[in-house]
Amino acid sequence: MNFALIMFVLLVITGAVCLLDRYALRRGRPAGQAEPWWIEYPKSFFPVILIVFILRSFLVEPFKIPSGSMLPTLLVGDFILVNKYTYGIRLPIVNVKLLDLNQPRRGEVMVFRYPKNPSVDYIKRVVGTPGDRIEYRDKRLTINGEAVKLAPAGEYNYVDPGALTFVPTQKFDETLGSGQHAILVQSGVPSVQLSGVEAFPFRGNCAYNDAGFACTVPDGHYFLMGDNRDSSSDSRYWGFVPEANIVGRAFLIWWNFDEIGRVGQSIK
Repeated sequence: MNFALIMFVLLVITGAVCLLDRYALRRGRPAGQAEPWWIEYPKSFFPVILIVFILRSFLVEPFKIPSGSMLPTLLVGDFILVNKYTYGIRLPIVNVKLLDLNQPRRGEVMVFRYPKNPSVDYIKRVVGTPGDRIEYRDKRLTINGEAVKLAPAGEYNYVDPGALTFVPTQKFDETLGSGQHAILVQSGVPSVQLSGVEAFPFRGNCAYNDAGFACTVPDGHYFLMGDNRDSSSDSRYWGFVPEANIVGRAFLIWWNFDEIGRVGQSIK
């Protein structure tokens, strides 16, 4: 569902009714006569729809986390806020950039339109920026020939809500860019499930083998991975994210029905 398009259509309809009433219908209505419902309701809803449309299109947008691909950073059921202007001001619906402000940096958690189906929003962590050489072999991430710092942080076990199975993992603190975040790794699971690698644009920039892969990120694209490394469908499998698909940077957990203590936590 394209919520932005729905909001835009409602904005146009209610705005048109307001203008029609102001410059035409009002003049023909007897003094003191109540407005008909089909004029009163749109006039009442128009300012609310306008405010929501502006906030959601240019400032912040809410999202709900649907899967465990970003564990332990984000849990299934987390409601988060996404900063829509961090990476530039874009026209809603058509997603055309009007003003370039900042570029995504390694380590940031980003919401984007899934390259295979732009009507679906995904959330992952930025690992590679344009020109980077990304390697992930034997569960170790290397960027431009330099191994990313990784420190053991104990065990992390969870229940997969889809399969209802218990998943034991090892937790590590990974330093990417200027910040540190936690990732999960399952022993015995390969760095890349080769059978799941698809054909994607710039596929020739990547080389895969049983130990992992190496990719060079093309201009205007980004390489993203989930923090739950062995349970994430990400750039390893379906390719690079074009700059035009960027929605914004995730920055805050604003609600979780099951864990109230997570409310207000910043996303690192």
